[in-house]
Amino acid sequence: MNKLAVTEKQFFTAQGYLIVRQMASEAQVRALRATAEQQLEAVQAPVEYEADVAYQGAPASRADSGGDTVRRLLQAYKRHPGFAQWAEQPRLTGIISTLLGSDSIRLVQGHHNCIMTKHPMFSSSTMWHQDFRYWNFQRNHLVTAWLALGRETARNGCMRLIPGSHMMNLDKSRFDESSFLRTDIQENRALMHQALRAELEPGDVLLFHSGLMHAAGRNQTETRKLALVFTYRAAENLPIPGTRSAEFQDIPLVGDTNG
Repeated sequence: MNKLAVTEKQFFTAQGYLIVRQMASEAQVRALRATAEQQLEAVQAPVEYEADVAYQGAPASRADSGGDTVRRLLQAYKRHPGFAQWAEQPRLTGIISTLLGSDSIRLVQGHHNCIMTKHPMFSSSTMWHQDFRYWNFQRNHLVTAWLALGRETARNGCMRLIPGSHMMNLDKSRFDESSFLRTDIQENRALMHQALRAELEPGDVLLFHSGLMHAAGRNQTETRKLALVFTYRAAENLPIPGTRSAEFQDIPLVGDTNG
């Protein structure tokens, strides 16, 4: 079934996120994770390292201990047919078409489009932010689909979300120079207290709005955490020319909203 219930669409509109349980089968998760693990072991380019992101707890440089730990396997759509097939599958694209309110959607190649990793020992924390602060589209209305390829819990750094924050118009003074929410402002601390954890089982998909405030902790387990992450836009919501968002040609998809 590709269509969302009216209540699910209403929940996403109000809260900025939705969790669809067991969207991927056990066999799909196993195959996708195996491919990702093989490419991680081979350090198959293009990749981003923990030292590159400069997040809290990350090594200062690639030469430091843990600096060569892979943070993301980039350009996932073109890495393997299995990743592309997941990104294009009708149930997922149908749901996203509904959330975007468009029958014609595009997979965004320049943002996310990756295998997101968190390794034991050398994983970093991602501070509170909104994705659209780094992106440049005509409208702040994109949806990210985060497929858990293993359990995601507080111990291994699962996502934390502030429900409804995609509807807030926060002044730029509440963010630091890296566009992270400042922790020294009482209003921000009160907002952070509203957060909840998006704990996921393998095969669960977290869908969230590009304006939703989110963060994630470090992996404190002995097992690598992996997720397959893609972002989508309505075809009419164009990237702004000359920006990073327009660097790659996005992939046309047809959302089946009649299933």
